[in-house]
Amino acid sequence: MRGRGLRRRWRGEELSDGPDYALVGVVRIPELKHSPARAIGRRVIFAIVALFFTAVLVYIDRSGYRDVQENPLSFLDAMYYSAVTLSTTGYGDITPFTPSARLINLLIITPLRVLFLIVLIGTTLEVLTERSRQALKIQRWRNNVRNHTVVIGYGTKGRTAVDAMIGDGIKPSEIVVVDNNPGVLEHAEADGLVTVRGDATKSDVLRLAGVAHAASIVVAANRDDTAVLATLTARELNPRAKIVASIRESENTHLMRQSGANSVVVSSETAGRLLGIATMTPSVVEVIEDLLTPDAGYAIAEREVDPTETGGSPAHTRDIVLGVVRNGVLHRVDDSEVEQIEAGDRLLYVRKGAPD
Repeated sequence: MRGRGLRRRWRGEELSDGPDYALVGVVRIPELKHSPARAIGRRVIFAIVALFFTAVLVYIDRSGYRDVQENPLSFLDAMYYSAVTLSTTGYGDITPFTPSARLINLLIITPLRVLFLIVLIGTTLEVLTERSRQALKIQRWRNNVRNHTVVIGYGTKGRTAVDAMIGDGIKPSEIVVVDNNPGVLEHAEADGLVTVRGDATKSDVLRLAGVAHAASIVVAANRDDTAVLATLTARELNPRAKIVASIRESENTHLMRQSGANSVVVSSETAGRLLGIATMTPSVVEVIEDLLTPDAGYAIAEREVDPTETGGSPAHTRDIVLGVVRNGVLHRVDDSEVEQIEAGDRLLYVRKGAPD
């Protein structure tokens, strides 16, 4: 029952108001993954080293040990005694009887026995402590997350948007993915992203993602109605964030605008235009794809105006300028209102991407 409705919404309260341990499995903080074979291999190596070290100690002090058959201890006997001692089996057929041998058992072999047991049950201990570690990481993350980017939906559009942001220099740790598909979220977590499982149209789910403190929100839902509801909820929680939304049908653009989206991308029309252009001038599509790929070739970017550029024409800067953002409004470079660059403007320009 998925945690009995996530503990009945924390007994009637919203999830974001509940304790951090109730969010384990809902919010996932990425961590460095180690292969099970490597983890088991390290434990086996430690166990073998502890066994041989104990056997060497016993063999060096073999005169302080008594065999029930009164035979002198061989190295094989020392190995046998070390194995049954570290595993707490203790048959008693070989025992220390001198003070030095008993002191070594007390100060060295007994701590090794404890460590040996910890190594053997290490996997069980990791499972038992995983929930506590995740709760602590969630608490620390919720206290510190600010000015991040929330991506709603991690399908094809969401993954591509994240790739573009990372290509532009945004750290994966500054991106939070919200989706209700566990399989999709596993991929996002493997990509180093913080994930929140739930319905993005619910305010408590978006609160868990820190939407109230986000700098930008990307809505990449698979359905237009879901995108509208998610945008409305996100805008209610954060009136200042920049919301960029993707929809399938252009007739829903005005709904997205009314819901609070700053920018709306119509995926079906954009793809259709590119297909139409490609039939006549495929090289134009190649250039557009190049501009949309920030990690290679050329890319479209935005920057602040250099003080030396103030008063000059956007067409005469060191870069190829496509537009000027003034007071939050984008003007084309040939617009008469931006014939001269002013302090505080931002330039939309073509920059060289990372080398191939």
